[in-house]
Amino acid sequence: MYWTLELANYLADAPWPASKDELIDFAIRTGAPLEVVENLQSLEDEGEIYDDIVEIWPDYPTEEDYLWNEEEY
Repeated sequence: MYWTLELANYLADAPWPASKDELIDFAIRTGAPLEVVENLQSLEDEGEIYDDIVEIWPDYPTEEDYLWNEEEY
């Protein structure tokens, strides 16, 4: 499974929380690239419900990754 910000962006408006099947259906309906669908299909499916993209891609950048300590500059 290989995620990029561009690929993850296709799931930004997904109906979170969602199951693997719901996310695949959403990706197909919204015309996401095949890579997004393949990444979702490669998830281990144990009937899990995902609350957000971070549960699918743990390295997804969050706002904390972009916060700068202004006092240092």
